[in-house]
Amino acid sequence: MSDEAELYLQRAENELVAAQMLFEVSSNPILQKEQFKLEKDFTFYSTVISHSYYSIFYSAKAILIKNGIKTEAPEVHKKTLEAFEKYLVSTGKLDIELLKIYQKMIVRADALLGIFSMEKQKRGEFTYQKLPQANKEPAQESLNNASFFFKNINKILW
Repeated sequence: MSDEAELYLQRAENELVAAQMLFEVSSNPILQKEQFKLEKDFTFYSTVISHSYYSIFYSAKAILIKNGIKTEAPEVHKKTLEAFEKYLVSTGKLDIELLKIYQKMIVRADALLGIFSMEKQKRGEFTYQKLPQANKEPAQESLNNASFFFKNINKILW
């Protein structure tokens, strides 16, 4: 694997681990109080969704680079998704299920965090759930999706 692809895969894993830790902290008030000395309960579910998305994004960048495809700014997220679909899924090199996860994560991340201004029309049901606690279920799903995506890309690359 190229050094650049390996770096992106390491970054993807880092984002996944950050999401897992933040989910655990959000779900465990005792851990918050005893380990982190927080005086009230906090949740970081929106951040879990963001880190989960970035794990998927960097995994996609890694496999694209491995296949000789680079995506760069401007609109690097859009270009990465399009390249992932065009060069890997439509050619049969990857399962369509990975593309569906990627697309869903983009919509969710945009809905919660405003990552893609062009995707505003796709804002989903989580847009108006402003309380962090309301995002536990989508955060768990995002974390599961990111884990599945990362593990599958990692298997392909190694």
